[in-house]
Amino acid sequence: MNESTAISSISPDTITVESVVPIEDESWRYDPDFINAYHDKRPWQVVKRFFTVVLPFLTFGISIWWDRTTNNLEKNERKRGAQLREILTRLGPTYIKIGQALSTRPDLVPPGYLSELTILQDQLPSFANEIAHRFIEEELGATPDVIYAYLSSDPIAAASLGQVYQGVLKTGEKVAVKVQRPDLSEAIMLDIYIMRRLAEFAKAKVKRLRSDLVAITDELAGRIFEELNYSHEGHNAERFAELYGHIPEIYVPKIYWQYTGKRVLTMEWIDGTKLTNTKEIQAQGIDATHLVEVGVNCSLRQLLEHGFFHADPHPGNLLAMPDGRLAYLDFGMMSTIKPYQRYGLIEAVVHLVNRDFEALAYDYIKLDFLQPDTDLTPIIPALAEVFGNALGASVAELNFKSITDKMSAMMYELPFSVPAYYALIIRSMVTLEGIAIGIDPNFKVLSKAYPYIAKRLLIDPSPELRSSLKDLLFKDGSFRWNRLENLLKNAKNSQDYDISKVFDQATEYLFSERGSFIRESLTQEIINSLDIFGRRSIYNFSTSIREQIGLPALKPPSELEQNTNNLDLLRRVFSIIKDTPGFDVNQLILALVKMIQKPETQHMGQEIFAGLAQKNLIRLVRALLLEPESTNILPSGRNS
Repeated sequence: MNESTAISSISPDTITVESVVPIEDESWRYDPDFINAYHDKRPWQVVKRFFTVVLPFLTFGISIWWDRTTNNLEKNERKRGAQLREILTRLGPTYIKIGQALSTRPDLVPPGYLSELTILQDQLPSFANEIAHRFIEEELGATPDVIYAYLSSDPIAAASLGQVYQGVLKTGEKVAVKVQRPDLSEAIMLDIYIMRRLAEFAKAKVKRLRSDLVAITDELAGRIFEELNYSHEGHNAERFAELYGHIPEIYVPKIYWQYTGKRVLTMEWIDGTKLTNTKEIQAQGIDATHLVEVGVNCSLRQLLEHGFFHADPHPGNLLAMPDGRLAYLDFGMMSTIKPYQRYGLIEAVVHLVNRDFEALAYDYIKLDFLQPDTDLTPIIPALAEVFGNALGASVAELNFKSITDKMSAMMYELPFSVPAYYALIIRSMVTLEGIAIGIDPNFKVLSKAYPYIAKRLLIDPSPELRSSLKDLLFKDGSFRWNRLENLLKNAKNSQDYDISKVFDQATEYLFSERGSFIRESLTQEIINSLDIFGRRSIYNFSTSIREQIGLPALKPPSELEQNTNNLDLLRRVFSIIKDTPGFDVNQLILALVKMIQKPETQHMGQEIFAGLAQKNLIRLVRALLLEPESTNILPSGRNS
């Protein structure tokens, strides 16, 4: 055991725990060198397992071919789905994991297969109670009847790595007791050995395959080995609760450490309904689609905020609680993303929105998809071809699975190498989208993700995201009010969005050394806007006078017409800010007062005054020296 519990006194009524020793022994972790050395000496065992895996799938493939030949493909769909489920179940936990992933993809798997594969989530065959009770005694130092006031006579669910009993502690708390299946490590080690050897063969022989399949296999194998240690899972659950448990609609069950070991996990019992059981959820007055949105937002926090994410969010691990909260279960398969990768993903989204495919190509280098010395000449037009047509009117309308498929095809043709961490991200997000599509076929993960990304861009003080925000809002020295409007509109729908932080971050960045470019751009934007406003006022006044004395109105200069949209957008921006929850006009006034007191603001004021004076002086000289009809066609650009 890696975590031991010293039980000093055991009675039918109570258990006294003296100490809980933290995990120190790391020998349980995935070690590919040890696995290779172990199975290299057992070739017949490997060959036997290889054919045990290949032959059932070969038979299954022939059956599918015959169904297609005899036009019975649809008729036998349910039968073949059951056949596939039985094959995966017989092959054990590694292949059951594959089946669980497929069971969440209604856009990939026919309905007859889907209903059968869904059984793999928590309706697998159980193992004998005697074995489970022996494991409990070995791990916790006492028999179940001594430790628990009640333990169900049979497991209430059986999954790929273990089975779950309902129990009650001597202190009255209702608990779930998860007990690991016997002989798991040996079976999984053998399957991983075969998969890794095949990956090594493919890496060496298939020259066009640039993704490091060995690294991806190692990453997935490492996660599976972590799942085999229930003590590690308990620590994952506590870390998850610490990072995300404060979100109002997220719940993480408590771990009872004195009743937890490597092969036994005792956690708080959660009364809830599987997220895919929409009828039962709706019967309780709960909006299942909203709960999926909660899950998407939580996943975004995991991927982009803290970098510690749940890599196995299948329906059996997500429950709708009676009070409307979303409960996460099973924290065995978790993974992490480094800070530069988190910021790189957000920057890539910004460059995608901007259709800046050159910057997007450099993002792929920062995210370890491309080597630093890669020639980007063929990469940039390929990105433009893939995303330019796919984006259409809005990034938010994209199907996450469809865009990853397009990316996969592109990466196959070009010198991309898919990093191991990305495979788990895609698995996690595609699985979540699969659950969502099962509830609402029109659900778009990216549409629900954009409010969170907008919030991060507006309030995150990191230099990377400040730079991304600048790239998003400025183009060729011109401020894009429509982008700001879109950001503010989306961000106000995001949880934990604080408009006062936007004011604080904007003020801090605007008057920093890094914000000098924005100050210059805003100064020119204000000069142009005030100039247009003044000229429009004069035009409206003169038009009114001409109408009163019976003269026809003059045609307005074209630049006055073109600038109308910017003024309307500016009004809409202020309207969005005013309607944002938590907006306080006093905070805005205070922020403005602080801004006015800044020496940079006074310098901006001087430049604005000088710029307006310069524009009017130039316009006056032109009016005096040029023909009158020429004065109305002058552009209102930065140097006019």
